[in-house]
Amino acid sequence: MFERFHHDARQAVVLAQENARELHHDFIGTEHILLGLLAQPDALSARVLGRHGLDHDRARQSVVRLVGQKPEDALDADALESIGIDLSAIREKVEAAFGPGALDRKPRTNRRVHLLGGHHVPFNSRAKKVLELSLREAINLKHKHIADGHILLGILREGEGLASRVIADAGIDSAALRREIVSELG
Repeated sequence: MFERFHHDARQAVVLAQENARELHHDFIGTEHILLGLLAQPDALSARVLGRHGLDHDRARQSVVRLVGQKPEDALDADALESIGIDLSAIREKVEAAFGPGALDRKPRTNRRVHLLGGHHVPFNSRAKKVLELSLREAINLKHKHIADGHILLGILREGEGLASRVIADAGIDSAALRREIVSELG
């Protein structure tokens, strides 16, 4: 399916994973996909949503308000300390060996785009459904590719994920937004 994704749609998926990591979430949900779409201000989805008053910053604030943001050291330090593990001592030793901020660096990739650090963040079932629905939306519109607008249509069609709630909380009418995106996609 991903071979049908245009650059902007692929980039939205990559940015969804980055947003999930930045929020220290253990999954990619529909909200992260929405943030990935909005992180590309020149792409169709961000332009259309922007006309309705929803941009990346506002959506991110809404996601943090609804879901929260795990602190960087989301491990239960007290539980680890009870078995003799001191997180601050481990951080100091890692930074002494690899340099300041070594645990805070973004994951790197090799030439084959395999992660050298960090971890893979899996899609939850609703996010997977959104990506499936984006393909169906493209097929319904008789398009041979999937653009970022098709992904936004998938979010609207799925209708129950956190992304839909963020859109609704922004006062955006989903039906009107859908018509506008279909029109823009041609």
